[in-house]
Amino acid sequence: MRKPSRKITEYVLWRLVWWTTYLICRTMRFRIEGFENLRNHLETGKGLILVVWHGRTMLPIYYCRNRGFWAIISLSRDGEMQNRVVSRYGYRTIRGSSGKQGARAFLESVKRLREGGVLSVTPDGPKGPAREVQMGTVQLAQRSGCPVLPIGAGAQPRRLLGSWDSYMMPIPFGRGAIVFGELLWPPSEKTEEANATWAAEIGLALNEVEQRAEMLAGSLRPGTDNCQPTTENRDA
Repeated sequence: MRKPSRKITEYVLWRLVWWTTYLICRTMRFRIEGFENLRNHLETGKGLILVVWHGRTMLPIYYCRNRGFWAIISLSRDGEMQNRVVSRYGYRTIRGSSGKQGARAFLESVKRLREGGVLSVTPDGPKGPAREVQMGTVQLAQRSGCPVLPIGAGAQPRRLLGSWDSYMMPIPFGRGAIVFGELLWPPSEKTEEANATWAAEIGLALNEVEQRAEMLAGSLRPGTDNCQPTTENRDA
């Protein structure tokens, strides 16, 4: 029997990933908080940048599906599979990364934002460091004049994979929560110091909405200082 070609293998893999994530999310009971922050801005017709930590993308991708939002996807082999998955969820994609065709992807992203598009970004992606906002997100906001809206996600029960971003994989039939934060507008002052300060503010806001989502889902007890998982919940 002939070995399947790479093309067939990749097709099977992305379909498997899509069906797995879709079925998991379909079985979950969701709590949503702050969605009016997104809805109210969408009514203005102005551009918007949605930000979520790289390891918490599954639930927001599912919940915000089929709205015509944009997503930046790398040109890597893994990125090709991600591109097919998010496209199946109804997202439009911009291909590129900081290392390959980054300038083209950046300029196209700015163009879409100025046209009133909504762009989803993982500010610590695609390779980290985890939970550290990169300057690309700040520059996108400044160049386009669009605000950032942080999104947090939590699930219980869940597994945290042993990847660099501790990717959260919810368990079917569990509880999920998504929290949409307040709009964050880019600073008028365009200095390195102002940019670094604003990047830190975005990171803090992301941690806060994620902690709130973890509490709503039941995976974090009230009064806990942070939403980092315990080692017993992490895959080796």
